[in-house]
Amino acid sequence: MSARDDILAAVQKGLTQGQGGAVQRRNPDAIRAEAAQLLANLDEIRPDLAAGDPVDAFVAKCANPALGVTLDRVANWQALPRAVIAYLDQHDLPHRLSVSGDPRLDALTGIEAHQPCAPDEAAAISVADWGVAETGSVVIHSAPDQPILNAMLPRHWLVVVEEKKILPFLDDYATYAASRPRNAVLITGSSGTTDIEGFFVRGAHGPGFVHVLLVAG
Repeated sequence: MSARDDILAAVQKGLTQGQGGAVQRRNPDAIRAEAAQLLANLDEIRPDLAAGDPVDAFVAKCANPALGVTLDRVANWQALPRAVIAYLDQHDLPHRLSVSGDPRLDALTGIEAHQPCAPDEAAAISVADWGVAETGSVVIHSAPDQPILNAMLPRHWLVVVEEKKILPFLDDYATYAASRPRNAVLITGSSGTTDIEGFFVRGAHGPGFVHVLLVAG
C-alpha cells in the first residue's frame, strides 16, 4: 500500500457512511462545531512552554543548540550599541552594519550604518516585530522601515527583540497578524542544511549566524 493510498484511506474513514455503505460528506456546521469545541480550552491543547514566563521560555528555546542561535540580554536601548560592538568584535567583524529603517537604530554610535543590504553583506541588524516563546522564532513584517533582505542576505544577522513583544504561543501571534501586511517572515534559528553528502553546511539559505539582542523593559 502506497503513502497515497494511506492518505486517501484516512480521508475516506473520516467521512460518514450512509445507507448501504454509501459515502456522504459530513455537515460543515457539525465540523465547525467540533473545531470550536476543541478550541474552547486552549490550555488543554497547547504544548508546555520551556519555562513558565514567556520571556524565560523564549530564552530557553534560543539556548537549544538545534536552533543555532546566540542571545544577549540588554538592559535597555541605550546599552544596545555596546552589545552590538561586542558581538562584532567577538567574530572579528568590522564595525559596519546594514541597518533597517527603524529610528531606534540611529543611536548605534561607533558603528558605520548603511542601506541597503548588499548580496555579500557580512552583518545586518533588524528590530523584530514579535518574538514567539513556544518556538524561539522572531517575526518581521515587510515595510518601508523593515527590509526583509536584512534577514536573508548577510552572513551574520543581529535581531533586536523587546521583552514586551514576546508572545507565548504561535497562535497568539496569528491574532496580532490578522490586520498586518501579508508579507510576514517567521525565522527560527540560523540557516543550515545537510543535503550535500550529509555534511552540515551553515548559511545555506540565509544567515549562518543569528544573534538575538533581547532588550528589557
